[in-house]
Amino acid sequence: MADVVLRVAGLKVAYGGIQAVKGVDLEVRAGELVTLIGANGAGKTSTLKAITGTQAWAGEIDYMGRTTRGQASYQLLAQGLAMVPEGRGVFARMSVTENLQMGAFVRNDADGIRRDIDEMFTVFPRLKERSKQLAGTLSGGEQQMLAMARALMSQPKLLLLDEPSMGLSPIMVEKIFEVIRTVAARKVPMLLVEQNARLALEAAHRAYVMDSGLITLSGEAHSLLTDPKVREAYLGEAA
Repeated sequence: MADVVLRVAGLKVAYGGIQAVKGVDLEVRAGELVTLIGANGAGKTSTLKAITGTQAWAGEIDYMGRTTRGQASYQLLAQGLAMVPEGRGVFARMSVTENLQMGAFVRNDADGIRRDIDEMFTVFPRLKERSKQLAGTLSGGEQQMLAMARALMSQPKLLLLDEPSMGLSPIMVEKIFEVIRTVAARKVPMLLVEQNARLALEAAHRAYVMDSGLITLSGEAHSLLTDPKVREAYLGEAA
């Protein structure tokens, strides 16, 4: 399909003798937000690491119609595949502004980079207030905002988000999802791994449910919100 940005087929990831991902199929189409939900240890992060070239894998991964096999993560980033990792991974001893500049290191349009930094400060006004502050001194929520803004500075054609709400206060979680919805409205394709299943399903177009290394359920996100199995296992509601 011409509008498929990412296609994963028969994906397997193993750590020694442990099979973490056992044959996953999923896809992300142009302009859509897809979420991958599941319990801890389901294989979600391993799937993202395989897609970004930071984890050995078997199967098929096609990005923008071409296989990613043999390509390093920095090569995929140069092609527009960006990831916001679990744990944020900001450059602690650099300022907020320097972190944003690092996000644009694959670009060479100085004027555009300056405009995009200004735009990030509009989207994340708290970062503007702390533009000269070292990233390592920010709160967890502010670091998550910075990690997202830094990824957006690369002008991604596909954005992967790994547990963006983990460890954040409820107010900050809502702010992060507000930004996710804003990015989705701009038609930037996204694959969101998230433990807060309700917020993820409310924001997404489509969803996959992962359990023990396998996709056990998939479909339109709003339909999965009302699925009895999903409600009981991931939303804390009686079936």
